[in-house]
Amino acid sequence: MTREVAVVPHTHWDREWYAPFQTFRLELVDLLDELLPRLEADPSFGHFMLDGQMAVVDDYLAVRPESESRLRRLATSGRLAMGPWYILMDEFLVSGETILRNLRKGMERAGEFGGAIEVGYLPDMFGHIAQMPQILSQFGLEHAVVWRGVPRRVHSDAFWWASPDGSVVRAQYLPQGYGNGAQTPRDPARLVRRVDRFLHDYGELVPGSVLWMAGTDHEVPRPWLGEAINGANRIQDEYRFHLTSLPEHLTDAPTAGLQVLEGELRSGARANLLMGVLSNRVDVKQAAARAELSIERLAEPLAALFGRDTDWPEALLAEAWTEIVRNSAHDSICACSLDEVCTTVIDRYASARRIGEGLSERALAAFATQLSTDGPVIVNPSSRTRAGLIEIDLPGEGEPDGHQLLRQWAEEVVLHSTTASSAAVIVERELSIRDKIHSVDIAEVADSVNVTLISNSRRRGRLRKGEALDELRELAAAAPSMVVNVMLHRDPHRLVLAMSGEVAGYGWREWHAVRAGHEVRAGRASLENGVIVVAVADDATFSLNGHPSLGRLVDGGDVGDTYNYCPPQRDTVIDAPEDLVVQTQETGPLRGRLCIRARYRLPEHADEHCRSGERMTEILTTLEVRAEEPFVRVETSFENCSRDHRLRAHFKLPERATRSVAECAFTTVTRGLTAEGGPTEEPLPTFPSRRFVSAGGLTIVHEGLHEYELVEIDEHGRAGRLALTLLRATGMLSRGPMSSRPLPAGPEIPLAGSQMPGPHRVRYAVHIGDEDPYRLVEQFSVPLKVVSGHAQGKLAATGRHLAVAGAEVSAVYRRDGALHVRLFNPTGRPTTVHLEGQKGWLVDLLDRRIATFSEDLELEPHRIATVVLG
Repeated sequence: MTREVAVVPHTHWDREWYAPFQTFRLELVDLLDELLPRLEADPSFGHFMLDGQMAVVDDYLAVRPESESRLRRLATSGRLAMGPWYILMDEFLVSGETILRNLRKGMERAGEFGGAIEVGYLPDMFGHIAQMPQILSQFGLEHAVVWRGVPRRVHSDAFWWASPDGSVVRAQYLPQGYGNGAQTPRDPARLVRRVDRFLHDYGELVPGSVLWMAGTDHEVPRPWLGEAINGANRIQDEYRFHLTSLPEHLTDAPTAGLQVLEGELRSGARANLLMGVLSNRVDVKQAAARAELSIERLAEPLAALFGRDTDWPEALLAEAWTEIVRNSAHDSICACSLDEVCTTVIDRYASARRIGEGLSERALAAFATQLSTDGPVIVNPSSRTRAGLIEIDLPGEGEPDGHQLLRQWAEEVVLHSTTASSAAVIVERELSIRDKIHSVDIAEVADSVNVTLISNSRRRGRLRKGEALDELRELAAAAPSMVVNVMLHRDPHRLVLAMSGEVAGYGWREWHAVRAGHEVRAGRASLENGVIVVAVADDATFSLNGHPSLGRLVDGGDVGDTYNYCPPQRDTVIDAPEDLVVQTQETGPLRGRLCIRARYRLPEHADEHCRSGERMTEILTTLEVRAEEPFVRVETSFENCSRDHRLRAHFKLPERATRSVAECAFTTVTRGLTAEGGPTEEPLPTFPSRRFVSAGGLTIVHEGLHEYELVEIDEHGRAGRLALTLLRATGMLSRGPMSSRPLPAGPEIPLAGSQMPGPHRVRYAVHIGDEDPYRLVEQFSVPLKVVSGHAQGKLAATGRHLAVAGAEVSAVYRRDGALHVRLFNPTGRPTTVHLEGQKGWLVDLLDRRIATFSEDLELEPHRIATVVLG
């Protein structure tokens, strides 16, 4: 019986990796300049796939805009396959929203060229999230194509892949990866022998037709491909080769009797999972977490709900999302790339974060003008009703009762000392950034002039702002070298910590002084707030509510690379300081802080045999307890002067555990204590968590510290501690043979940046108990905001814009003038979502209408839902 060989010409295009983006783009331009005329002229070369990502198209058109019509003709005729993704991302290190915005952007952009391929192409991701089948299904995609992460129990090159909610797609498994047909030989006989060899090695997994992926990393299409295929068909009849596309091949692919796999795919049985990318370049991971928080949790909901309806900043948000989505490329966010690439990635994240911060400030400023009160107003940008600490500026001096003084100011401060020639420009700038200045005084004092800007004060200056600027310009003309002191006058005031009182989700409340239910108290080496008690031990660990040995710093050698951790043959593990000092930084009544200043004698570097050298390293761990919070905030900072090492914080579990529960996109995943490896990668059971992980009665909430492991397994198979990776420093992009991975995973390039020299600061929080971890995440990550009302609007002093109960909220944003809310149910139980006073449409992830709703919406376990209100 003749076996079909479906040849899919393609290239796999890493936008940036072992070379910077612009270097690879030069090669991309050359590739497409060669490919397009061949597709137009050679009927035997009937199809080409642009790696399933639209960034390739946009990067090319940025320097070849005149080729857009050619690309569109080839795409609409079916000769050139585009999308569905904008970029081929990592699935575990970016937020669920980033994944959705990526796919939406890719499908919309591909739609401008005739449409995206209807296949969830996932060729080189380092494992796959549990909710990917549901995401693909809600975008109307029925097929996935996968390589890494598929477990050993899979016995065929196709299976049904199910999300926890029951959504299913047919997954086409690439047992040799996306390049089994790379570098197709011109000689037809050699091509036939290549297929023979593939089936010899993988035939038990390929019972039917052979999917021959004719391309690989940055491969230029072989001009003789059509000729080689035709020649192979002429010289034998065991195989029938034909050039096709993925959608065409999968349309009639068999479905009967396929296995069903549910949940995430994180096995290294047949392909390297490369789990070490979770913890390399922690600075990249932190930058990602901060940028996504800035846009998803602050800028979008604040602009959508608190900004003016007519002022939705669509273009700026699109720019921020483009930066975030581009950075989600697996070699970018995974930081298994050149130092130059990682620097660019961090800069893109910083750009997106700054857009988010600026839009948040503008939305809050617009909201302040709508208020009928002139007092401080607290804004809650998250869905849960909650209280917390705020910083607020109050008139007067000293520490108000029940508050905590942070800083106080005298009546007058000198802002600038300059000359008359520059004074008008400086004063004009100060007037533009200080909106509470109402008048100005100018007075000559001895041989200088004092310009006093008067703000928030009963005192009135003799000049209005414009008059003051005119007078300063006259002074500049008459005496340009005259010394001018620019001063700010306001009544004495102080910055204090205060309790907000409860603020409704997506609501606001006029602030009035509220006392904490229990004040924070500090002892010599302890803090307590009536909910938790934290105490520092002599070994630099701390206890929480009597549970000891939390936050133990454990440093070991790492002679791996950016892809995989690998200890030296004879490791030296440092888990105790040489000495320590505990300092009390704040004593309450609303916030207490202790600083553990500990010195560790760390080895200086390592090779495959052992660690050597010595470097005394001071590590500062700040423990912070806030009034009424059920967790302790932890900040660890240090100057990293050692190379080739991994620093983790160990937490003794209140109860020994056989499993962990960690957040991933739109759900949580329960994992055991072991991982599945294979001949090319050791099964290291380090796992990812998006924002939190729980085990044995302990929960860690973090900012960009994605890697954890359950360790100290006893004879009963129960873990005693959770290890959270704070830093992993290695000196190679990829390395040759090593004990955890026998073959390189990429080019063997030395890197200085991935050794992570210099200062570092990491943040996390520890909770013991059964508090909802999603609530802990909001308390830890999403701050309450304070605005000063203008007393010129119509909004009441207290209210809310949107009430949502019964599900987690992933996003609130506007599209085409309508308010969209994305919800998900991370639990195994059905829930009723209540949107008070709202009605509208339940839609899929392309905004196609599914059903109407009025206030209540039933949400099945682990289900993602998007509603359009109005």
